[in-house]
Amino acid sequence: MFVQLLAAVGVLAVLTMVPGPDMAVVTKRAVACGWRDGLRTVGGITAGLLVWGVLTVVGLAAVLAASATAFTVVKLVGAAYLVVLGVQSLLGSRKKRAGGQGGAAPAPAPAPAGNPWRTGLVSNVFNPKIAVFYTGLLPTLAPTGLSPHAGMALLVLLHAGLTVVWLSGYVALLSKARVFFERPAVRRAMDRMTGVVLIGFGVKVAGTRP
Repeated sequence: MFVQLLAAVGVLAVLTMVPGPDMAVVTKRAVACGWRDGLRTVGGITAGLLVWGVLTVVGLAAVLAASATAFTVVKLVGAAYLVVLGVQSLLGSRKKRAGGQGGAAPAPAPAPAGNPWRTGLVSNVFNPKIAVFYTGLLPTLAPTGLSPHAGMALLVLLHAGLTVVWLSGYVALLSKARVFFERPAVRRAMDRMTGVVLIGFGVKVAGTRP
């Protein structure tokens, strides 16, 4: 059982570190508003994982993954949300540029709209790939020494814990370099890059299949 659990943690760690919508949302919040907002976003993302975990343990996530209609609704809502965040980021970069024209000092960067915790929660809950991941992969990683429900619950908690550690460390790294990121030219470039990445993930989520 210990060897199985160790292997599962290794797989979950690799999957956690793969860049995705969650990391893009955290980047946007941490760079724009600082480490506190970044950590609140991480908290929302973790809450989203726990929501998916509960749905998986009770079997509802499997229903979602198997239902084409439900899956399509969730993925389109999630994709639209990511695209909106991306467009907001791109528009923000244009406002910063306009504020600095004509020799005037650049206008202060407006904080991203919305509560950071809610932003993290919504972006994660409406990512249907989590449902597919939890219902398709987690059962194959569950240790055989536990009941199916207990094994799945343990893996969900481990995944949530790994996510907190990884994204919190990422926020700390961004915080250390925030002086660099606060330079107007760098902020504009980051806003544009983050906007494009979020829109790209939105398009990718929209094309996801069960």
